[in-house]
Amino acid sequence: MLLVKDVDYQGDYRLSLTFSNGAKRLVDLQPYLHGEVFGPLLDKDLFIQYALTPVTIEWVNGADFAPEFLYEIGKA
Repeated sequence: MLLVKDVDYQGDYRLSLTFSNGAKRLVDLQPYLHGEVFGPLLDKDLFIQYALTPVTIEWVNGADFAPEFLYEIGKA
């Protein structure tokens, strides 16, 4: 099972993620921030309010992305 082990904010809607397999990926989430759950994260003050869970990252509004999705869209 792939897990997000570390996250660092890189500006705008980009996060640097480290996964349980040791891989690091730069993820730009802006294209995915739409709809009722993810749309509010376009507010950068809300976007930066995230925390690591045992599996992935989660925002204060309850939004989260599956680690596999984050890995897939990330760039090495």
